Amino acid sequence: MASRFSRAGFVGKLFIILTRLALAFALGVVALAFAYRYVTPTSTLMLAREIEGEPVQRLYVPLAQISPNLRAAVIASEDALFCRHHGVDWGALREVIDDADADGPSRGASTITMQTAKNLFLWPWRSAIRKAIEIPLALLIDFVWPKRRVLEIYLNIAEWGDGIFGAEAAAQRYFQKSADRLDLRQAALLASALPNPRLRDPARPSRQLSRRAATIIARTRSTDTACVN
Repeated sequence: MASRFSRAGFVGKLFIILTRLALAFALGVVALAFAYRYVTPTSTLMLAREIEGEPVQRLYVPLAQISPNLRAAVIASEDALFCRHHGVDWGALREVIDDADADGPSRGASTITMQTAKNLFLWPWRSAIRKAIEIPLALLIDFVWPKRRVLEIYLNIAEWGDGIFGAEAAAQRYFQKSADRLDLRQAALLASALPNPRLRDPARPSRQLSRRAATIIARTRSTDTACVN
């Protein structure tokens, strides 16, 4: 009997500890979300690379110093309804949820805001738990930040190759120019590389990458980017 009570007491204490940790994490994330509206952030992936001893290259620039071509190409490629939704594209999420495996919905269900939330606060590998946390974080970010800030941070923390983070570092690495001087094809090639940036080289694109870039260029003509111009 005593053993049963002691076991129940241990489970109760463990539950309280885990609840407090979860609450502390939530409060910390909320505080950071408000702070990151004004403060330059660092992504969890960048921190992981640095902890592992890998070189990290990033040159943070404001959105005004990133070519409108890249803004349009990334929105057309990653999240065509970025200017219309409030952090989560519920229609896209519903379309993939029935086909999702145990790891949760695919990248196709992730908005730019959701990817920003993941890159800033969560871990890179897919899981249903991560997706469940990612959604409310995206809603919070969209509520706290203007759309221009969301895209600015996303473009400054996205990985574009081994240790290459952000549009400015990527533009200099692949095209030897600053991010504000990217033409539409170069922007589309960078956007095409995002789903698998460590294996795709925008400077030496494969046929598949070039075709993907051409598709993105065509999509930019009908993509709403008014919220970030």
